[in-house]
Amino acid sequence: MSQITLKRSLSLPLITFYGLGNILGAGIYVLVGKVAGEAGYFAPIAFLVAAIIAAVSAFTYAELSARYPVSAGEAVYIEEGFGLQKLSLLVGLLITFAGIVSASAIVHGFVGYLQVFVDWPGWMVITLLLFLLGVLAAWGINLSVKTAALFTLAEIAGLLLVIAVGGQSLFSSDQFFQDLQNIKTAIPWDHFSILGIFSGAFLAFYAYIGFEDMVNVAEEVKEPQRNMPLAIMWCVIISTLLYSGVTLVAVALMDPMTLSQSNAPLATLYTYATGDAPIVISVIGSVAVVNGALIQLIMSSRLFYGMASRKWLPTGLAHIHPRTRTPINSTLLTVGLMLFFSLVFQIVQLAEMTSYLVLIVFALVNLALIRIKKRQPRPEGVRVFSRWVPYLGFATATLLLVFEVFSNIL
Repeated sequence: MSQITLKRSLSLPLITFYGLGNILGAGIYVLVGKVAGEAGYFAPIAFLVAAIIAAVSAFTYAELSARYPVSAGEAVYIEEGFGLQKLSLLVGLLITFAGIVSASAIVHGFVGYLQVFVDWPGWMVITLLLFLLGVLAAWGINLSVKTAALFTLAEIAGLLLVIAVGGQSLFSSDQFFQDLQNIKTAIPWDHFSILGIFSGAFLAFYAYIGFEDMVNVAEEVKEPQRNMPLAIMWCVIISTLLYSGVTLVAVALMDPMTLSQSNAPLATLYTYATGDAPIVISVIGSVAVVNGALIQLIMSSRLFYGMASRKWLPTGLAHIHPRTRTPINSTLLTVGLMLFFSLVFQIVQLAEMTSYLVLIVFALVNLALIRIKKRQPRPEGVRVFSRWVPYLGFATATLLLVFEVFSNIL
């Protein structure tokens, strides 16, 4: 009997929507207010700093995903770069843990948007949501990612709606230029806070997490050497443009401290701009965070599967269901861990924990590519980037990590 394998069914549009759904759902719908609370009126700059750091490492991931289009991506990259199985296992566990913690943060965001409509207990909403997502993820990758793609279209529409109504509110006002003057007066330019901007950037970095998760479904992507790098770059570009528009509108319309108090920040922003009940944006926000949690669940389960298939973890986690062609045991384990973290920790704690973990992994992955490039600079059929890319990626990830640790000590 031939061994059951994962099915290559994801096209370039599907894998791009998969990545976008993860990026958009994980951050902007949930944490834009919290970033504004850290960076104040300089929140757009904080998002820009986070975007630059993420974009540099995105080039590294794009090249590595074409070199090694397999599940357990980061763990494999570390093994190929350093040849240390224990370090590879550690990195695989770190990124799996980051995905689980990230999804746990995201489901808190779902509670915030759902409570615009019904005041259900948070623990009940979280438990029911994770159960349903686990069933969907176990049913099949193609159905899961197509569902995620539809959700992603809704996420993009929601962000464009916020930009549109916010921009209309700003530019249609007779007091527009007076509003700009008030904003200028309110911004403490004489106390320009680098610390606040970088603290905001550290939290905003969470909003860009997602493109690195795409490499963990590489075994299910058609033409991965071509499609994986393209999808990663498109995801970073589109998310950066959308984030820029939303954060500029947000701090132009609302006081950052007021926005930071909201558990459903874009719903609050929509109401402030239009005066209407935030029904549409709350529904879209709920969809967005569900989408982000679903994609993180898929990613984490594939990492468990990929490490188990290499016999780094118990082989039972590599079991693939013969009908659904999904790693069923890994999916069950992932759902259980997500439920635990989402019920124990709060959203900002989870987001910061995720950023710490992912920045450590980014630094190690960039170092791995430096070593790989020295041994094999131009493999056939693979698009390679400048040798300075991984050096810059390592430096930026490490600096943000060190800055955040230093700021917490002060």
